[in-house]
Amino acid sequence: MSWWAGIVAVLGTVGAVTAGAFAARATTRAAAATAEATRAAALAQAEPSQRAEDRAAFDAIKKELREELTATKQEIVRVRGVLYSLSRWALALRDQVLELGGTPRQTPDDVEDYYRTGV
Repeated sequence: MSWWAGIVAVLGTVGAVTAGAFAARATTRAAAATAEATRAAALAQAEPSQRAEDRAAFDAIKKELREELTATKQEIVRVRGVLYSLSRWALALRDQVLELGGTPRQTPDDVEDYYRTGV
């Protein structure tokens, strides 16, 4: 082999190794880009179903809160009815004590405030 043939062989080998390194680097970057694109596509496809799941959960919570609110309102109506009945009964007992010549106990301050202000 001649001297020039050896230099050309060495340069060819160095060139092949350099080209291989660039090709490997490009392949690695392409694989990373493909993986990123696949991940982004998966997220894009999953987003509508995630929104649907979120909406379903929100609707379930909203339904539960509406039911609780309705039950609370019904309970308030019942408690007010009992309170008004007790109030009328207490006033009737007071009047009965006065008719019999007795002295009724002093009405609590919060009850007096309620009768005076309505609140």
